[in-house]
Amino acid sequence: MAQRTTADERLTRSELAAYLAGLSEEFDRDSEEVHVDVGNKTISLTPPEEVDCSVDVVERTSMLRGSRETIKIELSWKP
Repeated sequence: MAQRTTADERLTRSELAAYLAGLSEEFDRDSEEVHVDVGNKTISLTPPEEVDCSVDVVERTSMLRGSRETIKIELSWKP
């Protein structure tokens, strides 16, 4: 059974940088567990030494709706 925890929020660039830096520090620690803050919850994960990383960037330009850019970063592994 899969459990999904999702949180959507709007962050300033500085807040986003701090969140990503904290996530980076978690992966860089000499610990088997990585703690990820998702909304008001902290999830403990157990990634192996190597993880799969996928980066997807989409740039859209529309005369009526304006431009929109998205980036998705997906990390996956089997513990």
